[in-house]
Amino acid sequence: MATSVDLATVLDKAWEDKSLAEILDAPVSALAGVSEGDATKLREALNIRTVRDLGSNKHFAAAGVLVALSRHVG
Repeated sequence: MATSVDLATVLDKAWEDKSLAEILDAPVSALAGVSEGDATKLREALNIRTVRDLGSNKHFAAAGVLVALSRHVG
């Protein structure tokens, strides 16, 4: 089954036409709604510098799993 994703809804305009590899290596401020200030705080607090770092961070991953579980547990 083919699926499509509209990256324009999650990325700043400058990053919409980039490859997945480029996006993963981009600073977290490439994500729509994440400011340079937010990116600085993520870097200082959790050493998160890229979209890849953010997506693979154990704290964010754990939170995502808990949210997903909450949708299936009464």
